[in-house]
Amino acid sequence: MSILNHITVLILTFNEEANIGRTLEAVKWAKRIVIIDSGSTDKTIDIIRNYPQAEIITRTFDGFAQQCNFGLSKVETVWVLSLDADYELDAALVDEMIGLTPSEDISGFSASFVYRIYGRTLRSALYPPRTILYRRDRAIYRNEGHGHRVVLDGLIGRLNAPVYHDDRKPLARWFASQKRYAELEAHYLLSVPRSALTRIDQIRLMAWPAPVLVFTYTLIFKLCIFDGWAGWLYVLQRTLAETMIALEMVDRRLRCPRKST
Repeated sequence: MSILNHITVLILTFNEEANIGRTLEAVKWAKRIVIIDSGSTDKTIDIIRNYPQAEIITRTFDGFAQQCNFGLSKVETVWVLSLDADYELDAALVDEMIGLTPSEDISGFSASFVYRIYGRTLRSALYPPRTILYRRDRAIYRNEGHGHRVVLDGLIGRLNAPVYHDDRKPLARWFASQKRYAELEAHYLLSVPRSALTRIDQIRLMAWPAPVLVFTYTLIFKLCIFDGWAGWLYVLQRTLAETMIALEMVDRRLRCPRKST
């Protein structure tokens, strides 16, 4: 029997009217969709109500990991498909999930990212694969910097089909989010022992190299230079995001030298 019948979709939302409809259209096959909303004030809730299998639970936001772990407590099926509100699945990924017959030692599956800008697919991006499908009773979420990740007890398989990321919220919303993310990321980088950081994060801790490297890497090595204006938007966003983190770290070091060294 396909595990598709034993999957609950889990999505976090907050003012996602620009994205949530496309995401829900891609998972209409799901018998139950659990949506943890942080108090949306736009048309997000109205859009979700068009999907009868979607259950909306409102919870005050206190961290991505906390929201996800709360969502897991509301899931009753063996498997969870965890998606951001700006993710899209295509038929290839759904067909692949239909054919899955995982052994007991497999706790979840990761999928690679294909990045889209307003529907235009980029040749490549900086996003690593993400674990999106997993057994509920073997998963726990942890905050890490400005983001979060799921930690599984067991082996993680790899899906061949990708998941698509296409965030169409206004640019002003992106700026507001990046300011908050930069503060969280700077706090993480400055508070964690250097030896515990990844090599990439150790480079980011130096502040000045990361924006330059990200600009060069995304534009040239990730081939965004050939993706037109969509590629340029991605390059500039990623470069600015790293610049904001660097600025936040430098500012904290100057204001509180003892606490940030």
